[in-house]
Amino acid sequence: MSLPQFKLLRPRSIAEAVDLLAKYGDSVRVLAGGTDIIPSMRQKLFEPDYVLDLRGVTALRGIKPQHDGGAEIGALTTIRAIERSDLLRRHYPVLTEAAGTIASPVLRNMGTIGGNICLDTRCLWYNQSLTWRKGCGFCIKKDGDLCHVAPGGTKCWAVFSGDTPPALLCLNAEIEIARAGGVRRVPLADFYTGLGDSYRRLRPNELVTRVFLPASSAGYRGVYRKLRVRGSIDYPLAGVAVVMKRLNGHIADARIGITAVNPAPLLVKGASELLAGEAVDEALAEAAGDLAAKISKPLTTSALTPEYRREMIRVFTKRAVLAAAQANKN
Repeated sequence: MSLPQFKLLRPRSIAEAVDLLAKYGDSVRVLAGGTDIIPSMRQKLFEPDYVLDLRGVTALRGIKPQHDGGAEIGALTTIRAIERSDLLRRHYPVLTEAAGTIASPVLRNMGTIGGNICLDTRCLWYNQSLTWRKGCGFCIKKDGDLCHVAPGGTKCWAVFSGDTPPALLCLNAEIEIARAGGVRRVPLADFYTGLGDSYRRLRPNELVTRVFLPASSAGYRGVYRKLRVRGSIDYPLAGVAVVMKRLNGHIADARIGITAVNPAPLLVKGASELLAGEAVDEALAEAAGDLAAKISKPLTTSALTPEYRREMIRVFTKRAVLAAAQANKN
């Protein structure tokens, strides 16, 4: 499938990039690594007049320690760089583990952390060719007014399928968003709306520029577990991130994040209360799995059944809690 015609814009600074976004608004799409937007443009999901190529904005790259003990990651930093970062592996290991599960080495060399945070939601009825979608009468997310996975409702249930956001949520990450004339910094948890068709709080004239990991989350040991059809390349069909901090043989704090089963990545409420102060065993890990499964709402947005994906959230959460507890012993 060929790409639609567009004009390529190549800014060299953040200021120039946000000025171009302010100028062209809804008619421009942002390209970071290109691993998601290019296939989508070939499927005619996007047909922008302009594509803003950020690869020349070097200020958006790099991983830097902060004076307070936290870390800053430029939005254009590749997934491969995050996977290989000694700083992140030492202080925020759940993020490097999640990054290492994304796609293939070639795609990790291209894809960026900002792109993974802003990844478009996916659905079996949406991520198809124009001919296929036209034959189905389109959907709420693109050109239609019907959700094929929930025909009686008015909400789009396309799922968010990024791997790093559940890990970042567990780490209480914040993101910086730039626009012409200023920047704002928001918790990543507030960035997502929970709606499949308008899934993020990002205006057309705004750009995600940095990710901040707080010092208070440094030292949490964690793991990431992912369900996919093949061992590489595929998006997650269910994903679980777990982090823990240990004190005197017990869990002092714990957080669980899930992805690929809702229109947004989510923190599992009540996980810390359930696990804190306890010595993790099979029964406690199973209870954590039940908690995660309870907020999972997968529908027929993928080739696997919703029931199976929900059950795998339960299973993977149990396994991840046990693995994180073991990692905290070492």
